Formats: sequence, C-alpha cells, structure tokens
Amino acid sequence: MNFKEAYQKLEECGQLHVLDYYDELTLQEQEALLEQIDTVDFKVLKYCKNNTTNQKGRIAPLTAMQLAQINAKREYYTAIGLEEIKKGKVAAVLLAGGMGTRLGSDNPKGMFDIGITRPVYIFQRIMENLLEVVEAAGAWVHLFVMTSDKNHDVTIRFFEEKKYFGYKKEFVTFFKQEMVPASDYEGKVYMEEKGKISTSPNGNGGWFTSMRKWGLVDFVKREGIEWLNVFAVDNVLQRIADPCFVGAVIANKCVSGAKVVKKKTPDERVGTLCLEDGKPSIVEYYELTEEMKEARDEHGEPAYNFGVILNYLFREKDLEAIEESELPLHVVEKKIPYIDKEGNAVLPDQPNGYKYETLVLDMIHQVDNCLSYEVERNKEFAPIKNATGVDSVDTARELCKENGIVL
Repeated sequence: MNFKEAYQKLEECGQLHVLDYYDELTLQEQEALLEQIDTVDFKVLKYCKNNTTNQKGRIAPLTAMQLAQINAKREYYTAIGLEEIKKGKVAAVLLAGGMGTRLGSDNPKGMFDIGITRPVYIFQRIMENLLEVVEAAGAWVHLFVMTSDKNHDVTIRFFEEKKYFGYKKEFVTFFKQEMVPASDYEGKVYMEEKGKISTSPNGNGGWFTSMRKWGLVDFVKREGIEWLNVFAVDNVLQRIADPCFVGAVIANKCVSGAKVVKKKTPDERVGTLCLEDGKPSIVEYYELTEEMKEARDEHGEPAYNFGVILNYLFREKDLEAIEESELPLHVVEKKIPYIDKEGNAVLPDQPNGYKYETLVLDMIHQVDNCLSYEVERNKEFAPIKNATGVDSVDTARELCKENGIVL
C-alpha cells in the first residue's frame, strides 16, 4: 500500500490522525505503518458505542450427558474416537496468545513454571496430556498453536529449546492471531507509537479466521482433518483430542461438543451451556438471572448446573459456515496505552477506550446441536487464572498432585 492509498482508506473511516507523525518517521518506519494500515480492519470501530452486537434470545436448559451415562458406554465411545484419530481426522487447536502478566510473569502464559521440586511448565502439561492420546491411538495428532504478536517468536523458541516436550515437531504448527485496532470512546484509534497503531488480539473467537489467514484451513482440508478440538492454554489437567469425547459426539450424531463440569455454586464464574431459541448457546455467569439460578430439573437438580471449561469440538465444515455468518462482536472497556498529541507515552490508570473481541463461546450458537459432555472436575479442570486464591497456581498444583503428577 502506498501513501495515497493509505490516506484514502483512513479518510473513508475517519482515522486520518494515524498519519499525524508520518513525516517524522524513518523510511523503514513509514513502510511499516503503511503495511499496518493496509492489514488493519477498521470496520469494527463502528460498534464503539455498543457493548456487544450479541443479543440473547429465549433461554432454556440443555441437558448434559453426565458421567454415569458416559461411563456406561466409555469403551464404545473411546473405540470410535481412537479410530477417527488413527485415520488422521482429529486435530487440536491451542489458544496460547496470552501473557502471564496476572501470574507475575513477562513471558507467554504457557511458559509459566508450576513446578515445586522440578520445572513443570503449563505448555509441558498440555503436551504430556496429548502424548497420552498419541500413545493410545498409535498415531500423531496435529496440534495448531495460536500465538499473538506479543509472544509468537518467544513461544516458538521455547518449544524448540524444550524439544517440544517429546512431541513430534512436524505435527506442531504455530500461527498468529489476527489483531484489531483499539480505540477511544469515540471510535478513534489510539497510536501506540508515532508509527504504530495500537492493536489487540481479536478475541479467542478469531482462531479459525486466523487459521485461514495463515493458510492452515487449506492444510486441514488437504490432510483430511474433519474435527478440530479447540482449547485454552490455562487448564493444566484438560484432556485434548480425548477419544471418548470425540467418540461420544460422533455416536450421538452431534456436530459439536463442549466439555462441562458440575458447577460448585449457581453463580460460579463459568459460562453455562444452555439452549437459546432452540439452539445451543452459552450464557455467561453474569447473565444468569435469579430465576435461572433457582430453576430445577425433573430430578430436583439445578437446571443450569454445568459450566463450560473452554474445550470444544467442532466439525471443520461447520466452522466455515460460522465464519461466513460472522460472530457477534463484544466491545470491552480497557486501559489502553497510547501517545498524546505531543507524542508522549501515556499509561492510563483508568479505562480509556475499547478493545473489540469475538468469543469462541459464541461459535456454539452458530451450530445446529452440541453435546454437553460432563468431565470429572478434579481430573480435568485445573485452570490457572490468578497468582493466588481461586483458580490459581496454588489450586492447580494441589489438583496436579491429587492426580499423581510430580511437581
């Protein structure tokens, strides 16, 4: 993109201030800014006055397949899942674009060491869990790792240094998450530097479009991969490409699946799988009404009793339809560093604008059905979101030890 084209694009979307410092930049900095202007999607900024484009419909409970039902058919489901894995039809997608800031680390979150007597990294736990599936199936599962601008290179170096924790390198592919501009409350993009627009990752719902941008959807098709198991980096106990989960989704003729755990309390801070206007959906914990919290099923149990753990299974062909339909956009108030009119760096201590995100949980509402699949909480749910307290390094360590993992 040349200067004239960049000027025209910015003029059309009311963002000409991006070029305020253009003449002060070096030739290399000018080229980098023009390239960024070319790739940035400014369309999201039209939603700056809205909290979200997502409006909930009529909510009703969705029955989960509970542990007793799963255990009764575990061998059957597992055999189906193993067969799909052996045929190369199952792959996994790790959402690992975040940093370990809340844990007191400047490194990618997956590099955080939870070990006590030896190093045990979050990435290590994930790879060890996946290796168990590889061993059971006698076949490798392709793993796609989504990074971000902030941690892409260091993540790759870490995997190289650690020799992929014993995983076969050719079955691991890294790709970057797409970035979107961050703006003030009026929809004007912030400048991070004189030659750089302030951007942020487009939310965990952008994983499939980011895969396409990197040419990986074509790779998936060529390899005959039909199922993608997408999961977050912070749960050190989760089972990935779980044969029983895969088999249960297929055997029950579902096009997607979501692993869930029985909630500790009705208002636990996890999303709840439910029905919305007759289709599967996820209601966030803060969207649950008192009536929903108090509702009971035919057995007297809470009707909205199962929380999602960000471990989903999707058919690849359904993901393409989701991509075409566009996901709801969530507008999130944040503290955004920027430079002022004099070019001075400002680190705000209060929210000063918006970031724009799509969420993977919204993808569930775009499919025809979803198997709500219960897993044993203490064996598959050890999220590390905080340094201390609830869902912290300490709680994850205790759960790892409970499951015989040497730390």
